Amino acid sequence: MALEITDATFDEVVLKSDKPVIVDFWAAWCGPCRMVGPIIDEVSTEYEGKAVVGKVDVDANQEFAAKYGVRNIPTVLVFKDGEIVNRQVGVSPKKAYTDAIDAVL
Repeated sequence: MALEITDATFDEVVLKSDKPVIVDFWAAWCGPCRMVGPIIDEVSTEYEGKAVVGKVDVDANQEFAAKYGVRNIPTVLVFKDGEIVNRQVGVSPKKAYTDAIDAVL
């Protein structure tokens, strides 16, 4: 399962991570987000120990969604060394997410 990331934990979990981090910005009421959620959970299992895979509920945690210009959900950002290296907006196939992580591993 993907890690729940909040505004309070974002800095520590994402920006200070020594591994690549993939973050799914989502909301419970968002239909496309419900399609991406299981894909992100699969990616989390496959990349355990190699990358951090997390989710941010934008309804409850708006600070970093606003900071990174997340205007549409789902938006999946990939971070390396605290910097965004990839952005996927909308529903993408699993390969798009795994390719984005593989590119920075």
